[in-house]
Amino acid sequence: MSEPKPASESIAAQQREALAGGPFEDTADFDDASRGLIARREPGAVTAEDGRVVWDNDTYAFLEGEAPDTVNPSLWRQSRLNATAGLFTVVEGIYQVRGMDLSNVSFIEGDEGVIVIDPLLTAETAAAAHALYREHRGDRPVKAVVYTHSHADHFGGVKGVINQEDVDSGAVKVYAPEGFVEHAVAENVYAGTAMSRRAGYMYGAALARGPQGAVGAGLGQTTSTGTVTLIAPTDEVTATGQEAVVDGVRMVFQMAPDTEAPSEMLVYFPGFKALCAAEDATHTFHNLLTLRGAVVRDPHGWSKYLTETVDLFGADLEVVFASHHWPTWGNERAVAFLTSQRDLYAYVHDQTLRLLNQGLTGPEIAEELVLPPALERTWSAHGYYGSLSHNVKAIYQRYLGWFDGNPANLWQHTPVERAKRYVDLAGGAENAVDAAQIAFAAGDYRWAAEVLNHVVFADPGHADARALLADTYEQLGYGSENGTWRNFFLSGATELREGNFGTPTATASHDMLGQLTPELLFDALAIQVNGPKAWDEHLTVDVALTDTGDRYRLRLSNGCLTYTKAAQPGAADATVSAPAKALPSIVLGGLGSDNLASQGVEITGDAEVLRRLAAVLDPGDPDFDIVTP
Repeated sequence: MSEPKPASESIAAQQREALAGGPFEDTADFDDASRGLIARREPGAVTAEDGRVVWDNDTYAFLEGEAPDTVNPSLWRQSRLNATAGLFTVVEGIYQVRGMDLSNVSFIEGDEGVIVIDPLLTAETAAAAHALYREHRGDRPVKAVVYTHSHADHFGGVKGVINQEDVDSGAVKVYAPEGFVEHAVAENVYAGTAMSRRAGYMYGAALARGPQGAVGAGLGQTTSTGTVTLIAPTDEVTATGQEAVVDGVRMVFQMAPDTEAPSEMLVYFPGFKALCAAEDATHTFHNLLTLRGAVVRDPHGWSKYLTETVDLFGADLEVVFASHHWPTWGNERAVAFLTSQRDLYAYVHDQTLRLLNQGLTGPEIAEELVLPPALERTWSAHGYYGSLSHNVKAIYQRYLGWFDGNPANLWQHTPVERAKRYVDLAGGAENAVDAAQIAFAAGDYRWAAEVLNHVVFADPGHADARALLADTYEQLGYGSENGTWRNFFLSGATELREGNFGTPTATASHDMLGQLTPELLFDALAIQVNGPKAWDEHLTVDVALTDTGDRYRLRLSNGCLTYTKAAQPGAADATVSAPAKALPSIVLGGLGSDNLASQGVEITGDAEVLRRLAAVLDPGDPDFDIVTP
């Protein structure tokens, strides 16, 4: 295993400049992050049933004192705050466990029981957080679970705090915003393989933790690696102002779709004068386009919803807490926090559009746009998770797409073919590496990375190019204020030095797949069809759901799988009759299997048709290469 290198003098100088230029004398966040501490989990490790460690906040114990040269001092500060873990009092009756996963879980006490908000990413960490709460606040029964939005780190641990029987019996309600299940499941299935692979980079899953490795992801430290679960909501929130009372606790909901998630809501608790801001107001500039990949988010709408939040709740508000980071107390400070977040998204959106309409491209705008001084000196506006640079490019993409209008960029060669031509233009790989070495020595790591990337894509086995590119990514990581940029750069260096580390955590769990509607299942199947391999296949399959009475006709033709619920003339080549609950395992894993009958599945017609369909499926590759061709 290759040893990490020290920070270069140019990076060390950059860190000193950042330290001198930032408002490091403002330590209010440290007071807020430690306020109300009741207890910490000792030791911090959380294990699965098989003994595997799925979370260990103790591995961040090195985050003490001044930042080393290998970590941007602003990111070091943020990571120290995020690693502050334990059970905390928000206000009397509202408690949070922080530092037990990427996200926070909150407990709202009612007359007899407790409402759980956003039960973390995996069942193991949620159970550990719940146990810590009960140890110090008593074994109150869970009366309700609230999912604020459709990202897995806000619902995946639900079976660590309740089970399906609790919900089926009516003992526990589960609240979620409109469209929650569809968005929660679709995001993790349609492009889930690619997203999970890239998430390994984004969260530094394969990195050693330490000053030369993973220090945190800005929004939280990293993701746990336990079991992602899901229990479908019992109650859907559809409108701002909708209310619910659970165990004597009154909740007022504010819808905020297409902000940080396509399905999202904020929750105000009038009895506590407390706002759960979900993930729409956090102590960072959030992602408008997450580096793992997603649909571009709407900063214009995001800012408008935060204006509405202040208008609705600002007069009485005494504390804002969220599903990441630490709360903000006091009416004046809480409203100022919300308005600065609002202004951040509005400013970056509006100024990107202003410059876009002057003809600047995304990369050009990202280099030119700077925040107002007041926001620049506001820690929560810093780009620890969503950088100003990549958020500006996301806004450009949202409005104008991938093409920048320059005909030269309309029909480019593939990265490999482009790389070969650039290397030839440089007079060969050795000349290109020599030029990159000069750039590296001068501290121009961005240019060194571009040149060396061409060499590696033209000749993946070029040892000197790979080694220098790894060193280059490492220095870029050391200098990054953004936690996910750091993780991406250092993960790239790791794979160049040690090989592909694959996908450490995938969110498309059994529970997630079990919530797929038939339509989503068929869509997921269609995405797997290898088009060229299926060009000459023509077949039809009827799927009859024995418990719901629904019937679908699937048709494979011209390399694509389509479906309809409308009645079709003539008989299909084969008919699959099955209960709806068996459909996920059939569609995603059992096509062509000889064991379908054991799952209550009956096949009539030509059973060979299912094997023909299975033969043209091409599931995603969770180990695809990123920093090499």
